[in-house]
Amino acid sequence: MTEVRVKKRFVAGAKCPKCKAMDSIVLFKEQGVETIECVECDYREQQTDEKVAKKASGDIIGVFKP
Repeated sequence: MTEVRVKKRFVAGAKCPKCKAMDSIVLFKEQGVETIECVECDYREQQTDEKVAKKASGDIIGVFKP
């Protein structure tokens, strides 16, 4: 069986909405869906590309596409 490794990237300056830990959020794609999770607690959130585009506002420079 082939093991698929998921490339996870830390989001600098991000704070977990659940445990408030700083620099604990990792971003990765899971089956084509953007996912963030906290390495300190069990917080996890998934969002499709459409949701990412909707959340983009004037405060965001750009949406990172790995």
